Amino acid sequence: MSGVTLKQVVKKYGDVEVIHGIDLEINEGEFCVFVGPSGCGKSTLLRMVAGLEETTDGQISIGDRDVTRADASDRGVAMVFQTYALYPHMTVEENMGFGLKMNGVPKAEIDEKVGKATAILKLQDYLKRKPKALSGGQRQRVAIGRAIVRGPEVFLFDEPLSNLDAELRVDMRVEISRLHDEIGATMIYVTHDQVEAMTLADKIVVLRAGYIEQVGSPLELYRNPDNRFVAGFIGSPSMNFMNGVVEGRKIRVPALDDRLIETSVALPGDGAKVIVGVRPQNLTAANGDSKVRLDIREHLGGVSYDYLVTPTGERIVVEMKDDSTLTKEAGVVISFSDDDVMVFEAESEARLR
Repeated sequence: MSGVTLKQVVKKYGDVEVIHGIDLEINEGEFCVFVGPSGCGKSTLLRMVAGLEETTDGQISIGDRDVTRADASDRGVAMVFQTYALYPHMTVEENMGFGLKMNGVPKAEIDEKVGKATAILKLQDYLKRKPKALSGGQRQRVAIGRAIVRGPEVFLFDEPLSNLDAELRVDMRVEISRLHDEIGATMIYVTHDQVEAMTLADKIVVLRAGYIEQVGSPLELYRNPDNRFVAGFIGSPSMNFMNGVVEGRKIRVPALDDRLIETSVALPGDGAKVIVGVRPQNLTAANGDSKVRLDIREHLGGVSYDYLVTPTGERIVVEMKDDSTLTKEAGVVISFSDDDVMVFEAESEARLR
């Protein structure tokens, strides 16, 4: 096992810079997830660590080795792709051991390593099957097993669950988490799905447009985001945001019938515009005298989500743990504790503390 260090890493395609001087430390044995919207640079950054993309500037180290210019085969990493990339004419056993065979590893050693990997991934009953006879989840386990037998210093996962259906994604999330606990290897995992990030990661790296927005544990990012982007990206459903105006030590929120919110954060002067954020889980709602209206409702069994529309145009989601009794015929009064409110600067969208 080894940690991974990135120092002022830059990636350019011609004159276009897509990764902008990233510094990052991933500790030995850590499960680190790169998360962000499409096009933010997360897969590019992963491929740079793997050696599949050339690093324009900066340094990438694995353990105490500078691998910035090293070939992919010399970096001690193994990568699991979104597409399983299995050889269709080979059995599960042959697919998993093929890389070792090509490197001249003795057959007895290959059999031993494949046997250990199949035991970890519960693939013993499928060793003689070919990929076409496997489900999507089984194929992905074979791809992970192929990485395990190489005994890499670092495992790299590039959106490995994207091609699976919802139930299989949950099952595979659990299996990957269990795999990390069992072998204790350093893992870097790329996803656009913040639920995967929250459930798998020891450390989350939130990326946007080639920059790191924030690094921290899942709960740290959820409870203490540095800016509106991180606050909105981490958490499901997304945090609600409403425009506010500073009045003394309070914030007036036009969307909520001019409700005044008290806060202890350092506010700008009177009349300054701010953004107020409250998570759907911290809201309650009831019909009453208000200009806010119910738009649609989603029933998910144990909870429901009520989507509300305000007279100023903001959209608000309320998580209801019991059967919602809101109707469209009357206004909706939204209640929450002022302590659950986060405040952001209107222009920079940085968190006010």
